[in-house]
Amino acid sequence: MPPKKSTGQVQQWDIFELALEGPDTENPFTDINLTGEFTCNGRTIVQEGFYDGNGIYKIRVMPDIQGNWTYRIFSSSALMDGITGSFTCIKPSGINHGPVRVRDTYHFAYEDGTPFYPFGTTCYAWTHQGNELEEQTLTALSVSPFNKIRMCVFPKHYEYNNNEPELFPFEGSAERGWDFKRFNPEFFRHLELRLRNLMELGIEADLILFHPYDRWGFSKMDPETDERYLKYIVTRLSAFRNVWWSLANEYDLMNKAIKDWEKFAGIIMRYDPYCHLRSIHNCFHFYDHTRPWITHCSIQRVDVYKTTELVNEWRERYRKPVIVDECAYEGNINHGWGNITGEELVRRFWEGVLRGGYVTHGETYMDPKEILWWSKGGWLHGSSPPRIAFLRKIVEEGPGKGLTYVPLEWDSVCGGVPNEYYIFYFGFFRPSFRIFRMPKGMQFKVDVIDTWNMTINELPGTFEGDFRIELPGRSYIAVRMRKV
Repeated sequence: MPPKKSTGQVQQWDIFELALEGPDTENPFTDINLTGEFTCNGRTIVQEGFYDGNGIYKIRVMPDIQGNWTYRIFSSSALMDGITGSFTCIKPSGINHGPVRVRDTYHFAYEDGTPFYPFGTTCYAWTHQGNELEEQTLTALSVSPFNKIRMCVFPKHYEYNNNEPELFPFEGSAERGWDFKRFNPEFFRHLELRLRNLMELGIEADLILFHPYDRWGFSKMDPETDERYLKYIVTRLSAFRNVWWSLANEYDLMNKAIKDWEKFAGIIMRYDPYCHLRSIHNCFHFYDHTRPWITHCSIQRVDVYKTTELVNEWRERYRKPVIVDECAYEGNINHGWGNITGEELVRRFWEGVLRGGYVTHGETYMDPKEILWWSKGGWLHGSSPPRIAFLRKIVEEGPGKGLTYVPLEWDSVCGGVPNEYYIFYFGFFRPSFRIFRMPKGMQFKVDVIDTWNMTINELPGTFEGDFRIELPGRSYIAVRMRKV
């Protein structure tokens, strides 16, 4: 009779992991089928298992309701088939609010309803840099304003990215050839360690599954290997509440057709029972973000000058949340996408947020050791992060509904909640005063915000109808109005 297992308690939206001893076949990654059926109060999760090396097979589940869960294992191996057990899912604690979901069409919230405003950063290859630099990156993230990070599964080959990783996802080597039917569990365990580190910091991992910047052959695998890889990684990682799936970075630079990406999306949805957020990122040509499997728009600007100024148009076109994940990076490298000033990056953040979207940070300052944050992590050197923290605090102190573009004036950008809350932003313009014409019968408290110097000047009294506000005549000034 198959054994029973009882494994105590796990928090709601945390990871319950079942490790089973199974057969050591010729290729355990492909020879054995393993599935768990987990049930609680009428809710059933069917979760695939995976081989983790050394004769151990695992199934992970993210219990999403509190109570007593029971499970049964189904397997082509008699050693594991029929195993049953139970565990208790208890109330979450601390910063555990569950996975992030789309809320109110254009915004995000955690599963428990807590608003989530993505203020992300970019460290494409940070998990491929060795323990010392990776720990440094985590330390930098712990004191940063960033609650989302774009990061690649595969290592990256590009300018300033010439070092060899310590681990690879498959057995073999580039010189001898890869055994694409055998995964390297140590590689994935290391990735999971970093996902847990991020989870402890309250940071969402926007995990890029494919990218074109490669010298090892991972961007040109055959279709069967692509599909096997997707099944394996989604099965391993879908129980992490802080994972988002980004099918590709710059999908249009890869030798894959639209039908391939559509197939990949189907594989992800099949093996992810928790419906984590899904996107696909462009270089020159937008993907069709109206596709039903896409939960939000992950956008790289396609115009040198118009970047986050188009967020409100993209919102209306796609009717989904918009994150401008690449609007160019603060830095000083030779490429135009990596040498804007901190002032300009912060301006683009304010533009994007007040137009009802979200913006992602990146930093590319030259370094004698070629440790550039945008890819390898390390320390942050730029002037934008504290100003992004200032903006994030203002947004989080707002009405809690997410901001909407409110086109009250043609020569400034305004975001807010109509008839309740407004922020006007003047960007690189520098008025010494401004006359506002607000709805009659409403009184507002007014603050003058210096977005660069990070100051808020609350004006005395209240304002109603048409009124004049004196301003400092500097760039990057905003005016906030809150209905009394």
